[in-house]
Amino acid sequence: MTTRSAILGVGHYVPTKVVTNHDLAKMMTTTDEWIVQRTGIKERRYVEHDGIGASDLAVPAVKMALERAEIGLDKVDMIIFATLSPDHNFPGSGCFLGHKLGIPGVPALDVRNQCSGFLYGLSVADAWVRAGTYQNILLVGAEVHSTGVEFNDRGRDVAVLFGDGAGAAVIGPSRGTDQGIKSIKLHADGSGAKDLWLEAPASAYMPRLTPKMLE
Repeated sequence: MTTRSAILGVGHYVPTKVVTNHDLAKMMTTTDEWIVQRTGIKERRYVEHDGIGASDLAVPAVKMALERAEIGLDKVDMIIFATLSPDHNFPGSGCFLGHKLGIPGVPALDVRNQCSGFLYGLSVADAWVRAGTYQNILLVGAEVHSTGVEFNDRGRDVAVLFGDGAGAAVIGPSRGTDQGIKSIKLHADGSGAKDLWLEAPASAYMPRLTPKMLE
């Protein structure tokens, strides 16, 4: 009989720096009313200083999820890290997270499916638990967007949307017949990829990054 997987515990973390719509209106042509009407967002959180990456935000989120799942770090046997803003291009943020948690040797997989990354990661975790490959998987979604947006009129359509933070879940075998992940449906359509893409740096270009691209 196939083991059913379940979300055993969840956790979250956001930085302490609060940035309101009114704060953004001082840097670009926008208003609190315009942002709230279109997005419902009134404030977002940003990392407090240089040197904070996605894996740093993930650490307290993971610890909260493990506590709620009543599972120790020594029971974690896999990390899946979903992010579009990794600490560095390589290695993956999952490797940095494993080191910061003090669990060397635990395999780590980064998922780069942008906004749907956590859902894709959940589908992988679900399959591994049901197959018996891993027992307790840390599934993390973490982003540091504030260091990658333009705080001016050119970048305002993106800048008003995104903030920094992390969420984590412990995925493991279901503990009861009324608990478990029932269904996950995935979808992708590459025909619209260039409508919303990060064009550079890119391995398709020689060199991958130039001063002109930065401008």
